[in-house]
Amino acid sequence: MPQQPVVGILHPGSMGAAVAACAATNADSVLWSTAGRSAASAARAGQFGLTPVATLPELLDRSDIIISLCPPAAAEDLVRDVAEHGFTGVYVEANAINPERTTRIAGMLEQGSTVVDGGVIGSPPVRGKTPTLYLSGPATATARIEELFVGTAVQTTTLGTEIGKASALKLSYASFQKTSRVLVALAVGMAREHGVDQELIEVASRRTDSYLAESEYVAKTAERAWRWGPELEEAADALEAAGLPSEMLRAAASTLARWHDAKDSELTLTDALDRLAQP
Repeated sequence: MPQQPVVGILHPGSMGAAVAACAATNADSVLWSTAGRSAASAARAGQFGLTPVATLPELLDRSDIIISLCPPAAAEDLVRDVAEHGFTGVYVEANAINPERTTRIAGMLEQGSTVVDGGVIGSPPVRGKTPTLYLSGPATATARIEELFVGTAVQTTTLGTEIGKASALKLSYASFQKTSRVLVALAVGMAREHGVDQELIEVASRRTDSYLAESEYVAKTAERAWRWGPELEEAADALEAAGLPSEMLRAAASTLARWHDAKDSELTLTDALDRLAQP
């Protein structure tokens, strides 16, 4: 029987920690580096049974597979550290970044590592949720990642061998899903200003396939704005690279910036709308 791989996760956020915990099903162990991480990260990693190591170099030395799931802005800084250390395993670039950045990152690691492009669509794999990890890249490496998640709540689908495909699918979906949630907040906010927000919600409830019928999600949108805004900027960059207009997504990202301090808050719909109207 083949030896199970050691997996390292960069960094154990709400999605990363849950995905890493699923990987542990078919891994020898799943490591994370405590260096520079918050008490909240430590608590989350402990909750999911991840194994702490003191430094990033130790994590890289011990890992066969690295999964990078971090805020988009940090993706290239992280990979520089990984490249400088000379990591030679499989590196899964699973951040919500545009295909050009993913290709650039693959080039930074081409001397020793094998890069797999990844994109997670769906909620973290907890409480019955089953997100899909889309993959693209060298066939042998994508097969290893598929094997890592066999029998877990993380589904996998390989899109081919071209780096950038998984990132493009992730951002294509995010550009619709996240911008739609922003439009809901604006619509409810405008209706509230004129005292017809309950009527709007009633009208929307007749269309069960409409995000507008889920006004309670506005508070969740606010709490996730710190992450969603940069993702939409990445999607806007991808649109520009494809010769498509990006103004709508940039405007949605600018709207999300009004909630920049709502991370980890427990907001009500009223709280979220108040912050949106008076940042």
